[in-house]
Amino acid sequence: MKNNKTIIKKVLDHIGKYKIFLLLSIILAAISVALTLYIPILTGNAVDCIVGPGAVDFAGILVILRKMVIIILLTAIVQWLMNACNNKIAYQVVRDVRDEAFRKLEILPLKYIDSHAHGDIVSRIIADVDQFSDGLLMGFTQLFTGVITIIGTLLFMLSINVTTTLMVVVLTPLSFFIANFIAKRTFKMSKLQSETRGEQTALIDEMIGNEKVVKAFGREDKVTEQFDEVNDRLEKASVKAIFFSSLTNPCTRFVNSLVYAGVGIVGAFLAIKGKISVGQLSSFLSYANQYTKPFNEISGVVTELQNAIACAGRIFEFIEGEPQIPDAQDAVVLTQPKGEIDINDVAFSYTEDQKLITDLNLHVKPGQRVAIVGPTGCGKTTVINLLMRFYDVNKGSIKVDGVDIRNMTRESLRKGYGMVLQETWLKSGAIKENIIMGKPDATMDEIIAAAKASHAHSFIKRLPQGYDTVITEDGGSLSQGQKQLLCITRVMLCLPPMLILDEATSSIDTRTEIKIQKAFATLMEGRTSFIVAHRLSTIREADIILVMKDGNIIEQGNHETLLAKGGFYANLYQSQFSM
Repeated sequence: MKNNKTIIKKVLDHIGKYKIFLLLSIILAAISVALTLYIPILTGNAVDCIVGPGAVDFAGILVILRKMVIIILLTAIVQWLMNACNNKIAYQVVRDVRDEAFRKLEILPLKYIDSHAHGDIVSRIIADVDQFSDGLLMGFTQLFTGVITIIGTLLFMLSINVTTTLMVVVLTPLSFFIANFIAKRTFKMSKLQSETRGEQTALIDEMIGNEKVVKAFGREDKVTEQFDEVNDRLEKASVKAIFFSSLTNPCTRFVNSLVYAGVGIVGAFLAIKGKISVGQLSSFLSYANQYTKPFNEISGVVTELQNAIACAGRIFEFIEGEPQIPDAQDAVVLTQPKGEIDINDVAFSYTEDQKLITDLNLHVKPGQRVAIVGPTGCGKTTVINLLMRFYDVNKGSIKVDGVDIRNMTRESLRKGYGMVLQETWLKSGAIKENIIMGKPDATMDEIIAAAKASHAHSFIKRLPQGYDTVITEDGGSLSQGQKQLLCITRVMLCLPPMLILDEATSSIDTRTEIKIQKAFATLMEGRTSFIVAHRLSTIREADIILVMKDGNIIEQGNHETLLAKGGFYANLYQSQFSM
């Protein structure tokens, strides 16, 4: 319950930005209710104009009807304005929340992204925010009006007859007790439903991204079983949530019907005794009906709000995730780096209970080409993550041109690197748009020159519209090798002072790879380069080869020196060519 109050407070804080619209909505709701509640009075007066056979005050009824028409038109206008304000508040708040969530995504450390299912994150930003939006809109639309209607009808009923009004007041709260009882159980089921929906989204996202692997290994049946299991849990959670929420309305309606019947019976006896007129009884019955109606609506709103709060809780949990350490106010902006890199006594692990890198030391001179090799899981890619400051070191320091990278802005550090990863990423758009991502103002001549240097120009020209050919997300029908060539072209266009290649040529045939290595050798002359590779034939020309095992550098030197040692590198090299 305390957690619910915290979430509600956060929602109210977001709503507080739009106080003017909120105040206007409340005022309009009050006006709408007042106009609506005036109608039964006019109806009762019209009934009292009918005294008996041949004794009907038609002139009086006509005046009353004119008043009714005017009030109905005014009510419609006021309600339209109120709904416009409510929509403004709800969708502005939702926009703000979704914007906060997306901005948070940009500053969350990679360890958060790596430790959470991507589909679950997507579900929080999209599906949960949509559910929150629906609940918020219903709350604004019906809650204010409902509360004001209850207060207004009470005042009007008290003006007619106090005794009957007190009976209505005593019986009606039963609806609240029923609604509260059901709402508590609805919240639990709604929260479970939201969490399971996130799990399902994550699974679907995973399958779409890896469908080829699933088919290649004949895992269709197994994956289907997994999906069916999650889907069954979602069905059960959804059925329970809907079951409890659907109980609210009929239960409250039953109580309200009892109230209406009681008012009718008591009012009839009072009319017979002459204590109230027939017109007043008619007005009272209308008020009793209008008094109980908001309880039905509010109970439904409460149920929907429980679902919205559950979704909001997941959203705020994401928004309040611990962000990456911000750049210091006096952080150095790295401009025109020379490429001198020092790694001193660095220790790092993704989890405290599993050590990875311990006491790593390395000095790289400007313009040197450093190759990092070793068995899978030895820490090669981790070193790259530390160099780019995707992760911060647990101990020691990494310096660029004598400055600790923790004392410089991340943006300037990462701009100093050109990075080509094993996993390619291309956005939906033209080939040209994907190439100029790092240099938006590049000329067509520069683009073509970079494409020729990376040997991508020939296949690009064969595409239907050449450089203007539009591709879908992740390259669409392009081969993995072609996508990697485009990523390499992107880096070549920028000509960064430092370069990181993480298995950058793993999907390219050997002949093309040799050409690319020559192109890189020319383009990266005088630039510091880090190359992570399993294919040792690609790093013979490296100035320094780091041989890593279990997070430590066990051998260091050039190709010839390491072969002459006859150690781990020599065995690794020979094993590749003996196969």
